[in-house]
Amino acid sequence: MAQKNETPVLIVSLLLTLALLGGGAWWFFNRLSPEMLTPGSPTASGSSNSTSASPGNGSDTPIEERLSVGEKVLFTAEASPEKQAGVEAIATGNFEQAVSDLEAALQAYRNDPETLIYLNNAKIGDQAAYTVAVSVPAATFINPALEILRGVAQAQTEVNQAGGINGVPLKVLVASDDNDPQISQQVAEALADNSEILGVVGHFGSEATLAVAEIYQSVGLVMISPTSTATQLSEVGNYVFRTVPSDRFTAAALSRYMVNTLQAQNAAIYFNSESAYSQSLKNEFTTALYGDGGQILAEFDLADPTFSAADTLQQAAEQDVEVLVLVANTAMLDQALQAVAVNRGQLRLLGGDGIYTPKTLQVGGEAAVGMVVAVPWHILADPQAEFVQSSRNFWGGDVNWRTAMAYDAAQVLIAGLENNPTREGVQQTLSANSFAIEGATGTVRFLPSGDRHQATQLVIIEPGSRSGYGYDFVPVQE
Repeated sequence: MAQKNETPVLIVSLLLTLALLGGGAWWFFNRLSPEMLTPGSPTASGSSNSTSASPGNGSDTPIEERLSVGEKVLFTAEASPEKQAGVEAIATGNFEQAVSDLEAALQAYRNDPETLIYLNNAKIGDQAAYTVAVSVPAATFINPALEILRGVAQAQTEVNQAGGINGVPLKVLVASDDNDPQISQQVAEALADNSEILGVVGHFGSEATLAVAEIYQSVGLVMISPTSTATQLSEVGNYVFRTVPSDRFTAAALSRYMVNTLQAQNAAIYFNSESAYSQSLKNEFTTALYGDGGQILAEFDLADPTFSAADTLQQAAEQDVEVLVLVANTAMLDQALQAVAVNRGQLRLLGGDGIYTPKTLQVGGEAAVGMVVAVPWHILADPQAEFVQSSRNFWGGDVNWRTAMAYDAAQVLIAGLENNPTREGVQQTLSANSFAIEGATGTVRFLPSGDRHQATQLVIIEPGSRSGYGYDFVPVQE
């Protein structure tokens, strides 16, 4: 491969870049979630792992404008007249009218979790309630934010319909943090200062979560992240938890698959040096692979301004690399997909959960077939599970792992509030050796570090029709 003319692969790389700009823009404005919720759902800009983000309001937005229990719309792209009317009614204390308006809004857009949360809050009105917060990038990474909110909204609806937490309803405050560490810190400080907040679901990316973890730890407010996987989070303190497995579990699963199933030892790894998540997974995979008898022969930084997929593939071939390992984060997905396209199925492919996105299916296409990706949970792994059925009834379609992990995070907080509805009481409940609940993704229990004690699910890209792109992620049969 190294001896051939590089012109064809350079042309392929250029064409892919153009396709990413054109096709990615179409997808950006026309998809709702990675699991293809039913038509008629509100479209939203962004993606579960999109490299693009809608323009946020920026750091100049006052913090009070980023927090809402229903008196303001945070997801402004799809604010229907009925939803806007319901929010205005909540702001004036007219909860009866708000319930009517928000129910009408949900009839038109059943997949909108922000509307459902505000409807649940409006039904509570001025009653006493236990309040938890969920912090998401509502203005920048809209689809993953909605995915997380769906899990929280479903858990809130279920517990309130069942009579509440020991008879007390659950209220949810939604926070918009842009997945920006600085803004996330301001949001965390506001939540920490609000004595009514008894627990927090969030934050989204590892950088943002690491930036706020010390704040929650210092004031004794439990934070449970459904999506942050960086291993550094394990070291913050005993008020920091997560329902998603850490990168250590992901790395171990990918390494074992490479060595035992693919019977390969030599890998090249693609990562983003500017991402805590990507760096964490790269380091953990490197350690795991050496422990399993393999080795990393080359590292390629996707954030390098001179990055060339064609050049990296040539270097990999010259070094007898057998497997390409993609641990890109959301910001570097396009560059990772360039490597997939230029590779054209020649070397085997592995990926972290940042690769688990419909864009990989759409843009990667045939070149991505056979890629194995590690994710925390997949809906087809146990299609008869109770949560699989209930979530389909709630949202009219399949949900993905972010929704499931957020649902589990909310259920964990509910369990803590049932036992002792104080900030300290929630922490004590979750930290107990005997703590365990049955969640959407199986039994939820925590290690002393606050990490979720659960294995990672491997999925493989195969031709299929579920996604609408001709290719699907399906569970690896081990």
